[in-house]
Amino acid sequence: MANQPLWKYIRQLKRPIFTTRELSALSGKSLSSVTQALNCLERQGLVIKLCRGVWGEAGNEQMHSFAAVPFLFPRSRAYVSFISALHAHGIIEQIPQFVTLASTTHSRKIRTKLGVYSVHQIAPSFFRGFDWYKGTGSFLMAEPEKALIDGLYLSTRRKKQYAEFPELFFTSSFSFKKAEYWAKEIPDNRIRAGVIKKLKAIGMTGRSSRPASPPI
Repeated sequence: MANQPLWKYIRQLKRPIFTTRELSALSGKSLSSVTQALNCLERQGLVIKLCRGVWGEAGNEQMHSFAAVPFLFPRSRAYVSFISALHAHGIIEQIPQFVTLASTTHSRKIRTKLGVYSVHQIAPSFFRGFDWYKGTGSFLMAEPEKALIDGLYLSTRRKKQYAEFPELFFTSSFSFKKAEYWAKEIPDNRIRAGVIKKLKAIGMTGRSSRPASPPI
């Protein structure tokens, strides 16, 4: 069984993105031999090395930047939030330069062949308010209200990221009451007060009634 071509094991996974480690476990081959086989498949144009230990099936239409998120953090979880989630929910029209992620790990940037991921650290107790995007089970995304509060959360911290958002278009389904709930869940008193103040200012500017049009 371990001598079967690696491509068969890739097909068994039935998804466009996979890791060296899981193919090693599935095939019974060592990590080094799997890596060599994947490098060979890459030279044949069948797979693409996205970043260390993470690969994608070349030409697969389901291989997009969000789909790679679960594979970037082997020991923890992250969810799409901030500007990227607001864009996906149709609240921001401007296409983000990076894929913005919330995690309990250290803030950093991860560069891959699918794009650059900007990871922002949030408090473990505030690592909530997300679900599988459209129920697909492929990656986690913040609900629109939590994505907004996550952004305001960062804007009030020392580095003051997202001090200003692009123009916001709130649909009729957006709940400022739910957003306020998430704001009140912020553990730090100073940050919580700052976020609530900014949320009230945003709520006073009005909202658009146009339907959301997620890009995915």
